[in-house]
Formats: sequence, C-alpha cells, structure tokens
Amino acid sequence: MLSTNRLTLRFGKRALFEDVNIKFTPGNCYGLIGANGAGKSTFLKILNGEIEPSAGEVMVTPGERIAVLKQDHFEFDEFEVLKVVIMGHARLYAIMEEKDELYAKADFSEADGIRASELECEFAELNGWDAEIEAARLLNGLGINGALHNKKMKELGGLEKVKVLLARALFGNPDILLLDEPTNHLDLEAINWLEDFLYNFDNTVIVVSHDRHFLNKVCTHIADIDFGNIKLYVGNYDFWFESSQLALQLAKDANKKKEEKIKDLQRFIERFSSNASKAKQATSRKKQLEKLTLDDIKPSSRKYPYIDFKPEREAGDQLLNVEDLNINIDGEQILQDVSFTVNKGDKIAFVGPDGIAKTTLFKILMGELAADSGTYKWGVSTTQAYFPKDNSDYFNVDLNLVDWLRQYSKDQEESFVRGFLGRMLFSGEETQKSAQVLSGGEKVRCMLARTMLNGANVLVLDEPTNHLDLESITALNNGLIKFDGTLLFVSQDHQFVQTIATRIIEITPNGLVDRQMTYDEYLEMKQKETR
Repeated sequence: MLSTNRLTLRFGKRALFEDVNIKFTPGNCYGLIGANGAGKSTFLKILNGEIEPSAGEVMVTPGERIAVLKQDHFEFDEFEVLKVVIMGHARLYAIMEEKDELYAKADFSEADGIRASELECEFAELNGWDAEIEAARLLNGLGINGALHNKKMKELGGLEKVKVLLARALFGNPDILLLDEPTNHLDLEAINWLEDFLYNFDNTVIVVSHDRHFLNKVCTHIADIDFGNIKLYVGNYDFWFESSQLALQLAKDANKKKEEKIKDLQRFIERFSSNASKAKQATSRKKQLEKLTLDDIKPSSRKYPYIDFKPEREAGDQLLNVEDLNINIDGEQILQDVSFTVNKGDKIAFVGPDGIAKTTLFKILMGELAADSGTYKWGVSTTQAYFPKDNSDYFNVDLNLVDWLRQYSKDQEESFVRGFLGRMLFSGEETQKSAQVLSGGEKVRCMLARTMLNGANVLVLDEPTNHLDLESITALNNGLIKFDGTLLFVSQDHQFVQTIATRIIEITPNGLVDRQMTYDEYLEMKQKETR
C-alpha cells in the first residue's frame, strides 16, 4: 500500500500541495488529473522519492516495489533491449549481474560458491528463470518483435524506445506502478494491449494521461489535484467530469429546493453506478457511489476554453475530389494512387499506422507540398483552415499574442482580438507574452483561436490535441461535434475520433479503406476480419 501523511511541497511562498493525506490501495488504478501546472508529474516524483517534500511523508508497505516509466530515451542506449526490460526489476538485475561475475571468475573459491548459492535461492524466489520469457512477452505485446530483442537500444527508433521503456516499467509484477503519459507516441495496437494489461493488473497503478478513453478504460478511481489538495473520486474520468459539472449546476441553482437537488444526484448516481471499468470493483464501487451526498460533490476550479467554429458561408455540394495522388520522398513511396471524394458535411478521420502518409496528404491538399502525380480539386464555394502537426514556424516572430493573432483577423480592433484570446484563456498580462516563449499547449490554443477567426467551412486538422490538457481537449472535442461544416482530421485520441468522425479513411500500404461509420464500428469490423 502507498499513502501520504500531511504531504506538503512549497516553491517559495507558493504551496503546490498542502497537507495531502491520501491512500492508494492494491487492485485499483488511479487516474491522476489536474490543470496544467497543478503538479501531476511532480507528485509522481515525490511518491517515487525523486523529489523531497517540504513537509510530511510518503509511506510504502515494507518490501513493496515501485516501478516508474522512464522518460529519458537515451539513458540505456548501450544496453540490449531485453536487458533494459529486465533492469526494471533492479534487485533481480543486480543478482543476475553478480552471478555472471562470480561464475566468470578463474579462481572460483568456496566463499564464491556459498555466495552463488545464496544468489541462486533469491534468484529463484524472484522468478528469475522466467525473466527473459516475461520480458519477451511484454515486448511482443507492445509490438517489439523478437528480431529486435538482442539489439542495442541506440539501434531502435523513437517509438520503439518508448515501448521498451514501458515494458521495463511493467516488468516483474511491481507492487506499485507509476506511469506518466504512458500512451504518448504509442500506436493503437500498443494502447489496446496496455489497456488490457492494466485492466487485469492486480496491484496499485497511478497514471497521468490526457487520453480520456484510456482513463475511462483502466481507472477505478480519479485523484484530482485541485485547490492545493488531492481528492479521490470513485469511478473513471467520465464520472469525475460529469460530477464536477453537476456540482457547478447545483451551485448555480442556489434557489432550488434541496429535495430536488438530491433527486438530481440520485439520477446521476444511477446512471454511473453500473458503469464499472473493472468488473471485480463494480460491487464495492456501486456501494460507495450510493453513499455520496450533496456535500461530497465539489465544483472544480478548472477553466475550459470556449471553442466554436462558425463558417462565414455555407459550402456547396462540391467539396473535394482527389484522384490518383502519388508521392515519393527520399526514395520511399509515401502515397500511392490515393483517390477519394469528400461530401458536404463529412467529418472524416484519417487513420493508419503511418503518420507521415497522413501529414503528407494534408500538406498536398493545402498546397504546401506538390504530389509527383495525380490531382485534387476543391469546390469553388469552399474555404479551408489548416491546423498543421508542426506549428513552430508560425511562432518564429517577435510579436506579443495580441499582435500575433491580429495578423489573422479581418477586424484589427484590439478589443476584438483580445476577445478571441480570452476564449482561449489568455487574459490580462498574458496577452502581452511573446509568441516565441509559449509552451506547446499555449501554441495550440493560439492556433485554434486563429482557426476560429478564419471562418472556414472546411477544417483540415492534423493532430490538434497534441500538447493540450484534458480541459482543452474536451472543449475542442465539443466544438468540433457542434461544427456544421466539413472536417478532415487526424488524431490518436480514441474518444475524440469516436465522438466526432462520421467516416473513417485508413491509409494502408495496399491502398485506402473507406467506410461511412464510427471509429468503434470500424475497429469492430477490423477485428472480425482478422479472426
């Protein structure tokens, strides 16, 4: 078990956490959420002992092992892949290394024999004989095939390294697992495998993630960092979000009779009490939900951007026609004979394992890249707004945010431009920040403000949720559901794609697979085809 007692962390006069008392128990998966800067990653580092708190303590049941997802992709470059995974269990790896040193000695003594015997006993207790088998199983599950297991880490690509480091954290059945953004850069198959792994994991998991579908699938509890404290909620992310929205509504309805508020709460609990993320937790979770009172439901201090895309004019029936696009980059065929027609009102998610192919297609359609052959034609009544995957070039200018956004506005009045910045949570002195010093999430919010100002009836969005926090992703998600124009987009966020897309186009090495259906329906269809 892992718990904290009056945990406090201060930076100068500012307290990031104050007197946090929380208990994490085996069999549960806790989704750690909070606004940007709330201290999610910092809290994980405190739990792992990387950061000393200003006051209070972290308590771990004696003998329990904590495993952490490493973020340094170069730390293990000189080690073999299989060995890196086993290194996730530090004690087991140390025993293996000491054994190898002893058995390699030319003058193996009686004392060495006694020590080797002791090590062999502990090695067996830690299931060392199956270590390589387990490591290989984890790697294979994440899509790292056997041909790579004996290569050095420096020979792997970035995505492959991410998967190896994740396998390292999962190795050896740790008692407590701390995962900071484990789905970042993973493909769909690896994410699905990780969801199943954590769903069946019997020990304690604490995870930070911006992937709402992932949090809903694996979490039994949400640990919300807010107001300098951490409050536990039974249930997954959707339950936390809905309960915080209900709390806001109850607070607004101050004149509403308490009996009516209680009925609202009861209806809410009935809707969520059977929505279990882990079957074995369903009964106890339902009992805990039924004990909720009005006082237990607290409004969040979170602020959500206001995202609303309004086309200045309606597009005609002719939207976009693409015929036989081909492009070869550095000797590699990226797109081959790509043809499709976009209909008015389509919301198309482009999916597939090759991110370069999707980005290349969008660049061609937006005139940033020339195809080797083939044609595309936009309808004369269409206007397009493009959100590129890499936005860095837009911010290499010495302008404050007001002047930066003014570049893209027909109305040059400062109050008008400030209004759009305010929608994206930039207000007061923040609007005078230089565009060159923005964080990744701030840049994305500026690009979304630019897109709203465009008034286009066709949006082309390449990974718009990258770098955004959960609140901004939710606001963008809702804005695109309401958008009554045409949308072409790429996203790795399962819930984002499922709730927005009305059509799926997968780019495969063998051509396009084009289906008028939701994302979940498409995934189900693919599963049936592979059986």
